[in-house]
Amino acid sequence: MSASAKEAQLQRGIVMFNVSIFATHLRKSAVSGFGRGLCARYVRQALEDGGADTAGHPVSAKDWGPTLLRIGFHPLDITSIDGFVPEKGDVAVIQATSTHPHGHIQAFDGKNWISDFVQAAFWPGPAYRRETPPSAVYRPS
Repeated sequence: MSASAKEAQLQRGIVMFNVSIFATHLRKSAVSGFGRGLCARYVRQALEDGGADTAGHPVSAKDWGPTLLRIGFHPLDITSIDGFVPEKGDVAVIQATSTHPHGHIQAFDGKNWISDFVQAAFWPGPAYRRETPPSAVYRPS
């Protein structure tokens, strides 16, 4: 895209989301171990660094679906997480478990699912693996 086309988009309020910047921010910001319980904050900051306007965002991770739709992501039709192959920039919103009332949000950087820590798999911990709460995956449009 030419510089003039980008300028025209900016004047109309359209910001292009940069998946590479988003993914790099996720990986660089991740803490060691199993995080700090700040998944929504870390993913939000990465989204903003990638160019997304998250104004009016929810606090709870489980409530991020409408915000992702508003900023230009679209939901994927996934029948089973087991066979799903994520793409760089995908964001997953996982509903609450019995021990995690705010749910979880994470994004795929091309190698791993990352929230406020680098995860070993899609499910971020034992309660999520055991209870497998509803989840939705969104992809940048």
